[in-house]
Amino acid sequence: MTDTTLAAKLHLPQRPRRLRRTAAIRDLVEETSLRKQDFVFPIFVHERQSPPEEVASMPGIFRYAVDDAVRECAALQSLGIQAIDLFGIPDVKSDDGRESYNSDGIIQRAIKAIKREVPDLCIMTDVALDPFTTHGHDGLVSNGKILNDETVEVLCKMSVSHAAAGADFVAPSDMMDGRIGAIREALDIAGFEDTGIMAYAAKYASAFYGPFRDAMNSAPKFGDKKTYQMNPANAEEALREVELDLAEGADIVMVKPALAYLDVIRRVKENFNAPVAAYNVSGEYSMIKAAAAKGWIDERRAMMEILLSIKRAGADIIFTYFAKDAAKLL
Repeated sequence: MTDTTLAAKLHLPQRPRRLRRTAAIRDLVEETSLRKQDFVFPIFVHERQSPPEEVASMPGIFRYAVDDAVRECAALQSLGIQAIDLFGIPDVKSDDGRESYNSDGIIQRAIKAIKREVPDLCIMTDVALDPFTTHGHDGLVSNGKILNDETVEVLCKMSVSHAAAGADFVAPSDMMDGRIGAIREALDIAGFEDTGIMAYAAKYASAFYGPFRDAMNSAPKFGDKKTYQMNPANAEEALREVELDLAEGADIVMVKPALAYLDVIRRVKENFNAPVAAYNVSGEYSMIKAAAAKGWIDERRAMMEILLSIKRAGADIIFTYFAKDAAKLL
């Protein structure tokens, strides 16, 4: 009996390939789709008045002076991207990170300038001390220990200064205990009850942050971040962290990184009635760029497959350095 004869005798009431036969049919039954509005593009702003500087470990990603950041934001909006995540790279660092809440600091000036020229763009701002401290940790340090409550006090000042400058959301990425509730209270007392909080609720102590720390010049000068960022082995803990942040007043919760934690994204989405964000982090971005530069993968296909997987896992919002390239394809 030939293979052709055998195939002709198969009686299959269900043939899943019928729904894959043409592009039009595949589009009709597509379960998950990406939109430009799903993306948040991270932007690095520095003090120097110089042309945009490409980050060596992140091809296509730049550090911007404030004026150039404004122009980049206008270009993003023209592509249909409606939100950014703003990271400030200060010239001044100190043990106490006081520059983080300077009303005339780099991130505060950038917020004001962007809001003035691109007022409809949603600005989220990173709230953490690692770019502002001499030691590169996300909190204040005493005798080698990362201080929790004292750090939260500074984060509150930082958040209020961002809100005063015009931020739509503050995004605490530090993983200190209780900081969401304290920031919510500080914002409300200061009259910024409409300023949202996008909480890095489940941020893991990941190996995929290296290029970001290169971009920000914020690598820790001693030890690591495992006493405050989460153990990659833990998923139940992530649910507890998300529950706490929502109870304290978070409007959006994030899982970071994305690709190695798709299961966590799914569990968060299934367990909580809240918008879920995921951060497609620098190491994930740079791996694709490096492999594509070697000709080992198709960059565009890999990029879109990764972003689709994050959305399929349950993310409503995707922070990604691929936002511009993906928006052009969409």
